[in-house]
Amino acid sequence: MEPLLTDTPSSTTNANTALLRTPLYELHLELGARMVPFAGYSMPVQYPAGLMAEHLHTRSAAGLFDVSHMGQLSIAGAEAAAALESLMPVDVVGLAPGRQRYGMLLTEDAGILDDLMFTRRTSDYLVIVNGACKVADTAHIQQHIGTRCRVTPLPDAALLALQGPLAVKALERLVPGVGGLVFMSGGDFVWQGHALFITRSGYTGEDGYEISVHAEAAQDLARALLQQPEVKPIGLGARNSLRLEAGLCLHGNDIDHTTTPAEANLLWAVQKVRRSGGARAGGFPGAQKLLAHIDSGCSRVRVGLRALERVPVREHTALHLPGGAAVGEVTSGLLGPSADAPIAMAYVDAAHSAPGIRLDALVRGKPVPMQICPMPFVPHRYHRG
Repeated sequence: MEPLLTDTPSSTTNANTALLRTPLYELHLELGARMVPFAGYSMPVQYPAGLMAEHLHTRSAAGLFDVSHMGQLSIAGAEAAAALESLMPVDVVGLAPGRQRYGMLLTEDAGILDDLMFTRRTSDYLVIVNGACKVADTAHIQQHIGTRCRVTPLPDAALLALQGPLAVKALERLVPGVGGLVFMSGGDFVWQGHALFITRSGYTGEDGYEISVHAEAAQDLARALLQQPEVKPIGLGARNSLRLEAGLCLHGNDIDHTTTPAEANLLWAVQKVRRSGGARAGGFPGAQKLLAHIDSGCSRVRVGLRALERVPVREHTALHLPGGAAVGEVTSGLLGPSADAPIAMAYVDAAHSAPGIRLDALVRGKPVPMQICPMPFVPHRYHRG
């Protein structure tokens, strides 16, 4: 089961460019990780236990991911909320202190430049963007709102993700109080004199945490976490299979500048206050097109698929009506270890997007029957309190 890591905009690395290293690079080597180029960094795709074992361990216990390739930004100032909201179709102004939200930077044609997470802290907003996009995202944000607020990259901040049903048990031993957080909330903590900003969130569909920590302390914190009996190191391969089972998009595969939030089935992230008739409707790039999609629908939509035969269906595979015309294309696909079935995401014509519809995926010229189904493929287990 090969991880979906290559030949996508989010993971392309120039062969002539030296790979960057995260603060945990030496630890990855010590743990026997297989390293691969990803978003300009040398990253662990898997450890000796293998992708399947790592995936299942995260679902049953707790997995530690190095996601320090991601970009972290501080956005501060009196106009920070209104300025950031002007770039996205989400409610920033109304976000309560200590709360986190999912957002999307859009083009003037409502395409998704990048998706991101942002948290309202005491004196700023912490914004987490995708690693391959962080330079472009920073320039985009600085260009559009840099005169209204302070946009500060945080290159000395590392990011660790601890995911799984036993993550709270392991982290609470080291950082008392984290168990009080609920899904999509965050706060300031201290570990051995080092400042941490921790959110209860993640990219696996499981309960868990993302920990922003200074790079100098990241390796020591990672070692301390790995000493907990519940915790094992997890690579990018299992991170991909976990997020696909959870029905979560991978930028560069399932969303990009050619897809709108409506087409991507992400309208849950667009609050009523930003929609037609809302108190702060529009006012973001691509508003006219996106609001039209919300009000009137769009011609294609992202869906989930299960194969009816045990044949994995990969990205870029064409989808056809049985014996008929092409109606879409797979964007992510693999054999889900927990779902125990081949699963995929795809964009299909809206007329053929209802759950239960059967389509054929053409794999090496042969039709593989698939059925449209709701997502997530594995139920989310977020801790909502």
